[in-house]
Amino acid sequence: MRAIYFDNGLTYRTDFPEPKLVEGDALIRVSYAGVCATDIEITKGYMGFTGIPGHEFSGLVERCPSDSGLEGKRVVGEINVGCNTCALCKAGLENHCKERTVLGILGLNGSFAERLVLPVGNLHVIPDTLSDIDAVFTEPLGAAFEVLEQVDVGPNTNVAVLGDGRLGLLIAQVLANTGCQVKLFGRYGEKLAMAEDLSISTSMKAEGFEGSFDIVVDATGSGGGLSSALELVKPRGTVVLKSTVANRSTVDLNRAVIDEVTIVGSRCGPFAPAIEALDNCTVIVEPLIEKIYPLESCVQALEHAGRKGALKVLIEVG
Repeated sequence: MRAIYFDNGLTYRTDFPEPKLVEGDALIRVSYAGVCATDIEITKGYMGFTGIPGHEFSGLVERCPSDSGLEGKRVVGEINVGCNTCALCKAGLENHCKERTVLGILGLNGSFAERLVLPVGNLHVIPDTLSDIDAVFTEPLGAAFEVLEQVDVGPNTNVAVLGDGRLGLLIAQVLANTGCQVKLFGRYGEKLAMAEDLSISTSMKAEGFEGSFDIVVDATGSGGGLSSALELVKPRGTVVLKSTVANRSTVDLNRAVIDEVTIVGSRCGPFAPAIEALDNCTVIVEPLIEKIYPLESCVQALEHAGRKGALKVLIEVG
């Protein structure tokens, strides 16, 4: 099959072996894949990954011996695959299983290819009213909804989102829909204008906002995001870290100790509310799409997505 392979560099291949099914797996033909900041970090050495990158996708189930009713269904898929036997998996924490594989990130070939495999339990059927292109945003939007799973947000909560990139714009929308007071901090006027069109307050400068926010979400994708977040959060406030980077800057955590700040790591999140928000258009994603590349141009797609200020880059596979 056609695929993009990473091994200290990206290579487009037309001879990559198709994935093999094991009991409980489904074979999925990928329609579209999304390029994420994590994919770009992988090309810089993050996780020491070798294989087919990519973890955001929409596709069609071609074969599923354990559940033939899924065959022909359009799906998206959760990316963590646990061992199903350890204490963490039995407690419903497969995302933290020590033996897990992660689609396109850790030990499992991903979505920058014509086909991939995932367990049936990881799949979510796409509503007929939701397009394949919009459905690609399910995984990153689920990560945005994870913030609401981890911290209490109400109408009187002041929240800052740092980073006006792909994930930051999604998180700001999810938070704004709760009725809380959200301010998105970024560097690019055209991106901040998108947020303002959605009635989200924005700023290009953090000066004057020090110690103003109950919750600060770092979606900068940079190693220095935590330091910036600690400057903005109130004493006894919460910083939510959404950035995964190959090289994180040294951070002076004295501020966190002195101000008794809670730091929450935040990764993958629930798919059900993400699919519902996309289907109901309570989160808008179309303006975030900057360009769609064919699979054979995947190397160029990742280069494009890695440019400063780039919005969402998609790969048309099917």
